[in-house]
Amino acid sequence: MARQPQNSRDELVFLALGGLGEIGMNCYLYGIGPPQNRQWLMVDLGITFPGPHEPGADVVLPDLRFIAAEKNALAGIVITHAHEDHIGAMIELWPELEAPVYATPFTMGMLKAKLSAFGGRIRPKLIQVPIDGRFNVGPFDLELISMTHSIPETSAIAIRTHHGLVFHTSDWKIDPGPMTGSPIDGAKLQSLGHEEVKTLVCDSTNVLRDGVSPSETDVADKLTEIIKKAPHRVAVTTFASNVGRVLAVANATRASGRHLVVAGRALHRVIEVAIDTGYLPPDFKYLGQEEFGYLDRGEIVVMLTGSQGEPRAALSRAADGDHPDINFSKGDLVIYSSRNIPGNEKSISRVQNALARLGCEILTDAEELVHVTGHPRRDELRQMYSWLQPQALIPMHGEGRHLRAHAKLAAQSGIKNVVVPEDGAVVRLAPGKPAIIDEAPIGRRYRDGKLILTGDDGPIRERRRLSTAGIVIVSVALTRRGEVVSDHLLTLDGVPTETKDEELMRDVVLDTIDGTIESIPPARRKNPELVREAIRRAVRATFNEEWGKKPIVKVLLHIIE
Repeated sequence: MARQPQNSRDELVFLALGGLGEIGMNCYLYGIGPPQNRQWLMVDLGITFPGPHEPGADVVLPDLRFIAAEKNALAGIVITHAHEDHIGAMIELWPELEAPVYATPFTMGMLKAKLSAFGGRIRPKLIQVPIDGRFNVGPFDLELISMTHSIPETSAIAIRTHHGLVFHTSDWKIDPGPMTGSPIDGAKLQSLGHEEVKTLVCDSTNVLRDGVSPSETDVADKLTEIIKKAPHRVAVTTFASNVGRVLAVANATRASGRHLVVAGRALHRVIEVAIDTGYLPPDFKYLGQEEFGYLDRGEIVVMLTGSQGEPRAALSRAADGDHPDINFSKGDLVIYSSRNIPGNEKSISRVQNALARLGCEILTDAEELVHVTGHPRRDELRQMYSWLQPQALIPMHGEGRHLRAHAKLAAQSGIKNVVVPEDGAVVRLAPGKPAIIDEAPIGRRYRDGKLILTGDDGPIRERRRLSTAGIVIVSVALTRRGEVVSDHLLTLDGVPTETKDEELMRDVVLDTIDGTIESIPPARRKNPELVREAIRRAVRATFNEEWGKKPIVKVLLHIIE
């Protein structure tokens, strides 16, 4: 039988536009067909949070230019669960794709709530699928498998094609006592293993920790114990999407004879969707933040948004004394029932220090079991391998060190074929052994206020430079013959005012400008761009000599008739 040409070979491929080498911004593609004629399935479309090198950005989104160019071949988008790092980019980026969106009831409810908050300006085709449902999206035969995580209705996806079965775990853990939903069905996963899993694409977030993760039930018991003993107000901040934790706090509040107050729009939205979909009882009782001031200190448990130090969230505003209804006093207890998302440490520390200055007691998971992860530790990963018996593994959802540690664990556990791709790597899953065969363009985009900026746009890059070296604005007026008309104007922001020899930096820079203009022959001063660039370079060089840094320099050149 003659070999097919490479460009017509039918393949099953995997590609991440986000989620490999980072925590968050999950966006994965599966493609089937020859390289020039593939059909695609997207799994999740999420955001991540900006780091210190991305000043001013609100959130970070994946660059979809690759799949946007192939949008007619995108059969659909399947959302595994409603966390922002899996669903958060849907509002801004769906119009670039215009593909149908598939999700289970709770996830669909959260997506509709986001669309409503956005004013209904986009209307994606939404297709609700049942929990553990099986359905087709283009050439992909998909089966959802319920997983335990820190939000209801997290689904892994069994992806069946004529090339075999791929299992995409999404986020998961093994929890025998989840507060919402049922434990993972090990028998079901084992049956998939008997079907023969070609490749396992698996969560790596917690691979650096040995053993197994504690249960949500353990956290619920500990919260009840702590709240019962607290003498004054108790505040609990957690991820708004953790419905099980909301239920645990509500149960602890009731057991301690207190009233539950809820502050923060995100929490109210999640509670409404959870009641509508049956994860909280229809008579779930809580008070709005406006009731806070009418209750005695010993009667209150208040749940607030702001576990990551978000400046306008309820907890941050209360810590700063800027909340219209919520305030804290000496001896109040603030429980951080959450983990720090990498990059948010400074913001969280700022809020905790503000709370400490008010005299609050602060309790985190470093002291007590008030939070538990939603991701698998090493023994849970080994159990998943045992159930599924995959022929190959691709680690996902983790920073570089997580992915490589996961690859090592998988190899030690007997999985012979392990590939560790980065975002943009096209991995052939079948036929044959998994291998990286190509690259796709990737990048980062930023929500900056009401705008979406591409990663190489000026504002983020310029702010980064501003944050380290400041800005100098020079205003020079010349005649058309190149003669100086008036004194130069100079603005210095974020730069030293004196040199190491205690000269005024302003005077040194003005001398530099004068010298630069004089050094340009009169005939050449008639070229404004040449003069502007010469001044810019000279001023930067002066700062580099006097300070050791090169600020941003803007030269405003005025030509006077």
